[in-house]
Amino acid sequence: MIKREITAELIEAAGEYPVVTIFGPRQSGKATLVQMTFPEKMYYSLEDPDVRMAVETDPRGFLAGLPEGDVLDEIQRLPELVSYIQGIVDQEKKTGMFILTGSHQPGLHQSVSQSLAGRTAVLTLLPFSLPELRNYRKNWEPFELIVKGAYPRLHDKDLKPSRFFNGYMQTYIERDVRALINLKDLRSFQQFFTLLAGRIGQVINYTSLSNDVGVSATNIKNWISVLQASFVVFELAPFFENIRKRVVKSPKIYFSDVGLATYLLGMETSNQVSRDPLRGGLYENLFILEILKSGLNHGKRPELFFYRDTNGNEVDLVIKKGRTLVPVEIKSAVTFTPDFLKGIDRFKKITGDRCSKGYVLYNGHDEYTLKGTRVFNPIIHGGLEALQT
Repeated sequence: MIKREITAELIEAAGEYPVVTIFGPRQSGKATLVQMTFPEKMYYSLEDPDVRMAVETDPRGFLAGLPEGDVLDEIQRLPELVSYIQGIVDQEKKTGMFILTGSHQPGLHQSVSQSLAGRTAVLTLLPFSLPELRNYRKNWEPFELIVKGAYPRLHDKDLKPSRFFNGYMQTYIERDVRALINLKDLRSFQQFFTLLAGRIGQVINYTSLSNDVGVSATNIKNWISVLQASFVVFELAPFFENIRKRVVKSPKIYFSDVGLATYLLGMETSNQVSRDPLRGGLYENLFILEILKSGLNHGKRPELFFYRDTNGNEVDLVIKKGRTLVPVEIKSAVTFTPDFLKGIDRFKKITGDRCSKGYVLYNGHDEYTLKGTRVFNPIIHGGLEALQT
């Protein structure tokens, strides 16, 4: 297993706080990360029935056997344990005692934020980033990455994506979703999930999804909330701060691993993706996700938005850094055209001096700077880190 980019942030956080809590989707590598980073600590998984029973039976006794603190994996299985940990760290007043990991469950987020407020650093680990994936191969083709996804086991074991995601769906998502919502009709949820993948890069329309699936819009919103809480999807909010024009105010939904989206859509080869009408949305998902990972791996949650007004003028991604706004267009085309700059140019006129230079991420081989906008291929030329600094 490779060293993860977030490792330096994890070590620094453990030196400042008594507890570090790492959230993220299942199979994103949380357990491996903490075991590699803190090999001196004992590791306990609360997925293990024996460990879970011991903790449930006598939580104080169990924790008393960990005088220096240790690693507790899948803490969402027993979120009430967090309250006992609070008492211990308040008494001991040491840094780096407990490393907690969790993959879902809104109740866990609430327990951590309430019981461990001021006592824990909170990090989020998503599947491999592009710099991490270069440890397996230097040169990646974007549509191949879109099919393969970035879950560590896929690359460590060189697994077939369709087989991995089939098991992932059945073992984790369906089980976790059923634990979070009283799901009686799994087929409706599966249909909804596939339709959601087909709407990547589009403004979400709850009524349309409701009509297509045959459940209420309230159910659709609840299901999306559960997928967000489980780190399966994330929301890109619209940007409308201090903009006078009428703008779209519904979010877009993207997947925390684009390989899962292509699996749901029945795509198994990069050739299928490159020819599909959804290639643009999937390509957007790939690089918006990379920018999100870059921030999270450095302990920051970047402020990411999209812009679209009611006249159809839009920018795929707006990064807010303080008062500065960075517009980014993401295009799956190999050939650059001046049309790629139109959305950024309009956005600059609307936002004035708040807008920094823009970026166009595309699938071509050349690199340009035109009218203050850098045009480049992030897989060939790198440079996504510049969007975060």
